[in-house]
Amino acid sequence: MLSITPPVAKTVPYTFTHLGHELHDPYTWLQNKDDPQVIAYLEAENRYARESLQASQALQEQLFVELRGRIQEDERSAPEPHGPYAYYWRMEPGKQYRIFCRKAAREAAPEEILLDENELAQGHAYCRVRTVDPSPDHNLIAYAVDVTGALMWDLYVKDLHSGQIISGPISNTAWTSAWASDNRSLFYTTFDHAHRAYKLFRHMVGQAGQDCEIYHEADESFALRVQRTRSGAYLLLTIASQSSSEVRYLPADQPEGQWQCIEARRPWIEYYAEHHGDRFWLRTNEAAENFRLMETPVSAAGREHWREVLPHGPDTLLEGVYAFNDFLVLSERRGGLRQVRISAPDAVSEARDVAFPDAGYTVLLDDNPEAGSQVVRFHYSSLVTPEAVVDYTVKDGTWQVVKQVEIPSGYDASQYTSERIFATARDGAQVPISLVYRKDLRRDGSQPLLLYGYGSYGISMEASFNPNRLSLLNRGVIYAIAHIRGGSEMGRAWYEQGRLMHKKNSFEDFIACAEHLIAQGYTQADQLAIMGGSAGGLLVAAVANLRPDLCKAVIALVPFTNVITAILSPDLPLTVIEYDQWGHPQNQEAFDYMLSYSPYENVGQQAYPHILARAGLNDLQVPYWDPAKWVARLRTCKTDQNRLLLLTNMGAGHGGSSGRYDALRETAENYVFLLETLQIS
Repeated sequence: MLSITPPVAKTVPYTFTHLGHELHDPYTWLQNKDDPQVIAYLEAENRYARESLQASQALQEQLFVELRGRIQEDERSAPEPHGPYAYYWRMEPGKQYRIFCRKAAREAAPEEILLDENELAQGHAYCRVRTVDPSPDHNLIAYAVDVTGALMWDLYVKDLHSGQIISGPISNTAWTSAWASDNRSLFYTTFDHAHRAYKLFRHMVGQAGQDCEIYHEADESFALRVQRTRSGAYLLLTIASQSSSEVRYLPADQPEGQWQCIEARRPWIEYYAEHHGDRFWLRTNEAAENFRLMETPVSAAGREHWREVLPHGPDTLLEGVYAFNDFLVLSERRGGLRQVRISAPDAVSEARDVAFPDAGYTVLLDDNPEAGSQVVRFHYSSLVTPEAVVDYTVKDGTWQVVKQVEIPSGYDASQYTSERIFATARDGAQVPISLVYRKDLRRDGSQPLLLYGYGSYGISMEASFNPNRLSLLNRGVIYAIAHIRGGSEMGRAWYEQGRLMHKKNSFEDFIACAEHLIAQGYTQADQLAIMGGSAGGLLVAAVANLRPDLCKAVIALVPFTNVITAILSPDLPLTVIEYDQWGHPQNQEAFDYMLSYSPYENVGQQAYPHILARAGLNDLQVPYWDPAKWVARLRTCKTDQNRLLLLTNMGAGHGGSSGRYDALRETAENYVFLLETLQIS
């Protein structure tokens, strides 16, 4: 029993009616960030949470030392060839942030420091550089900085010869920017009030005056992404919703020219473009749930000229297309695992899959900015194999490991094992589960287990290596990933079966995975913890409502729990653009369905597991008040004496702390809550 008293959120009556439902939300007042009482309440929750964890301060410090001992203090990325240079970042011992550098591609060339994130972070609780993008002549760099965690960036241009900032800050810029071939025209996107990338601008470096607005997307369900093709010949503007897309293109050497549309958007039809020679490669789901590969001449790009090259595969999801001068690379997914397919430039001849050494693994293709390269760079790991950066030579299929993640404090992969098993969902679907644990564990049902899940937006949870996880594995914890519907692990249908009017499949799949792990002797309910973040936080919060008896502990990281509040607030970031993900609030059937599972509205008068929730004060994706309101309602309704903790990062957003040591501190807090709750030292 804690000897301290949790803070109590004031109850302010607030009732509203929508589509025949009378809804009560007594904690709406927490949504006012400018109210000093709100900040005081969040700070009181923080004090209560840290005081409740104070008894385990020694363990928390021990965990932090362990976590820090597994990172390279002088870490650096694998140098990436790009034009006449190799670009990379490095970190120095004791420093939180990256230093971006390059070297000329000649022997013994001196290092050139482009940007020091540590200097940019001075005076800020948070700092993250989104990109460091050299101009085509490599004399300038464009970079974007976020110092709040809200994922809103200030864009700058730096002259690498003089070291001077010659443009910026250009505020409120969104996710993407791209250089034209004149080395002066920089295209970038900006956010609207709802954190949607909705406008494209052209900035002329060194030219005073207003930047030129190129495109304004008025439909609030669509967002923009601009990029320069690997060939360097074109700029692409992808305009996409959760269910439809269109692509516009501009010759990169004609920055003041007119953008042309490949094919106008159509409902529930997606396509994405990549340039090669005199054609565009197109990845589309038209008449192809798992997408198929098309080509069309640049000179006649409309749909009537599209030609199918690779047909739809019912067991193969086409995830990405990467065009090089002398070959084509496709990222595919089969049987839950990503495959890399390489062929001649026609996409058919000399086709082969890259062979990977492990039965279970994850592979991620790098940026590979050089179209003329004869190697493909990718990142490879598994649950027991630390990440390797690999250069794959296309001609002979040989591997060269250019960077291998090392664990300074030591790691012996032979001491651990991984598995891939399947649980049967309520409707008979076979749901994959990836597990990793120490080989010497007995499968007698007594082992603690942490089950992680996400299951939204078609994002697949990869079975990759995480050195932090060793602190759990070495204490006898089994780590498992539930590859539930809502992700794309088993193809596009896996995604479609976990969104909109099928969203509850995600929750039922996760419950089935937990029950299967218990039935197979991996763990038992009082030794099981569940964890998810963002939409994965929605998952574990919904599961806690449905089956509070399923587990002992819940860790909900920036959890999306106020589904109804969000979906009824079109001015909130990301709401309108996600109607195709969750449902439209003016549709009776869709609204009733969302209301039936929204975690906040379905908190009940029942006993709940121990719960740790995290929030970020500057979070625009899942506002701080979402987990705060959920915790407040839980405090009022729950009938148990289990711990309920809320930790709000008052200087960060959706991703938590930006500094590498600060991030490890947060991980240590999460782990100490887990270990303490499961009574593991």
